[in-house]
Amino acid sequence: MADLDDPNVYSQYDPQGMLGCLHEMPQLCQRAWQMAKDFDLPPDYHQVDKVVVLGMGGSAIGGDLVSSLVADEARIPILVHRDYSLPAFVDNETLVIASSYSGKTEETLASFNKALKTNSKKLVITTGGTLESLAQERGIPVFHFDYKAQPRAALPFSMLAILGLVQKLGFIGDRSAEAAEMVAVLEQLAKKINETVPLIRNQAKQLARRLYGHLAVIYGGGLLSEVAHRWKTQFNENSKAWAFHEVFSELNHNAVVGYQFPPELASRIMVVLLRSVYLPERIILRQQVTAKLLKQANIAYQFADAFGISPLTQMMSLVLFGDYVSYYLAILNQIDPSPVAAIDYLKEQLAKE
Repeated sequence: MADLDDPNVYSQYDPQGMLGCLHEMPQLCQRAWQMAKDFDLPPDYHQVDKVVVLGMGGSAIGGDLVSSLVADEARIPILVHRDYSLPAFVDNETLVIASSYSGKTEETLASFNKALKTNSKKLVITTGGTLESLAQERGIPVFHFDYKAQPRAALPFSMLAILGLVQKLGFIGDRSAEAAEMVAVLEQLAKKINETVPLIRNQAKQLARRLYGHLAVIYGGGLLSEVAHRWKTQFNENSKAWAFHEVFSELNHNAVVGYQFPPELASRIMVVLLRSVYLPERIILRQQVTAKLLKQANIAYQFADAFGISPLTQMMSLVLFGDYVSYYLAILNQIDPSPVAAIDYLKEQLAKE
């Protein structure tokens, strides 16, 4: 097992610099938020009654996070669509946001091309590619950002662009104070969990050590439902590891019954329960009871608590914390966190057809 307190292991196993992306997360959040505040939209974009985000992977999760963050406030639904198709309800009162880091994601392009045949309002979030070209040809607004990294590392742009724009359109209240607090707390958190902080004082390194050699199962709920999803995908892509996520309170109606078989799995699973003061009281109680059930089934578990005051800060603090945990797990697995060879292979095979 790699020594997470040895600075040499990071250059050895992370030659493409994923660690630098983690360091930049607070500043990227600040930059993305300011870009969204400065971005102009056509006046008639206020006249919509739903938002549909088209995307896949790291470009789609931003829409998921925004949707769960503002669910109790937004006066219109914000939905994420991951497919080649387009929902039949898309009409002239729909804002369609096509989000693709590369601008080449085939599912997003297929869905966006269908959206072009409708009278919906449209917006593109991308670094370029075919998606940007299609939008520019038709005079569709493009939220263009330049950030060279794996798409999952560009989450601040895919998330905060959407949050800032739905605020600008008047669908939610002003989140500027929350955004400022978020950046400050993320900076403070990074100082507590970055690679220079030794294992004995570093909660992210400690959790990664507990997860090493285990199948990670992440439990979220409410505000943190899609944060659990983010953790799952980061373990998949960064750590190159199996991982799953479940959501309260649905998991209490099925998953908890499945702890018994096959019995040999119990010692190889580690459950992480994401916790926030903004979770409903009954969900917090369900977490406590579920922890007792896990203990009875001899399944290891640990709570991970959000930092900060506002809902946005609590959400993003756990996103950053999970990103660091998945990164440290990659180092423990002695694997480069950046490449996604299986995804590249799949795209190559699809391209041949």
